[in-house]
Amino acid sequence: MTTTTQQNDTATTHASLVGQSLIHAGRLLRRWQREPEIMVQSLIFPTVLLLMYQLVLSRFLSASSGRASIEGFVPLVAVTATMFGAMASGTSLHAEAENGLLDRWRALPGHRAAIPAGRLLAECARTLGATVLLLLIGALLGLRWHTGLLSVLGALLVPVLLVVGFATMVMALAMSRAGAKIVELSSILILLGMFFNSGFVPVDQYPGFLQPVVRAQPMSVAIDAMRGLISGGPVALPVLYTALWSVGLTIVFGGQIIRSFRK
Repeated sequence: MTTTTQQNDTATTHASLVGQSLIHAGRLLRRWQREPEIMVQSLIFPTVLLLMYQLVLSRFLSASSGRASIEGFVPLVAVTATMFGAMASGTSLHAEAENGLLDRWRALPGHRAAIPAGRLLAECARTLGATVLLLLIGALLGLRWHTGLLSVLGALLVPVLLVVGFATMVMALAMSRAGAKIVELSSILILLGMFFNSGFVPVDQYPGFLQPVVRAQPMSVAIDAMRGLISGGPVALPVLYTALWSVGLTIVFGGQIIRSFRK
């Protein structure tokens, strides 16, 4: 009888955690719609960046690489939107910690884990919406799907897979005392990554000493996975490497988030 009661309590606890996480995710999604910085970095900036790449650099890069540049531009911009959007929401999280909103949430009855879990769910939803928009714009600019519908759906989920680990890292940085400054400084690495990845130009066109770094960095493996799913090419290894990056970042920075919320 005791075992049955414990099992029922565990099931109720899990259901409550899921429900509270969804509430926090919905709250964030509604609030982000009113925050210009997040909307700009998640939707407007990536759209303008994709148009600029395609209109200005398409002919030159297509001639030098031997394949349609839009096949690399769309994954590149989708991954960039994933990261910049997470950085913007990280700044928002730091503001919540500074103005005491997180302390008020912690004072309420409920799961503390629902707060970071809900934020991760909101990040996944934001990333999925931005990726759908960019794929549609890419189709208008000439992107063609050479694989089946399931592969395209898989391509939509690659940025979602990456954002779990990346958003975990951003959340951990944002919860530190100098969170806002650290998040802003981290954006410099994303800017560098925008020009040193496999979506901008083929890896073999970079200097030899840079090629291993460019090939293995998280933006490149996610771009390769999306391009393989959309246009054909290697898929298994790029998806595996993307998952490894995401899991690794989650493990490394997840503990820091738990310690920050306990404080």
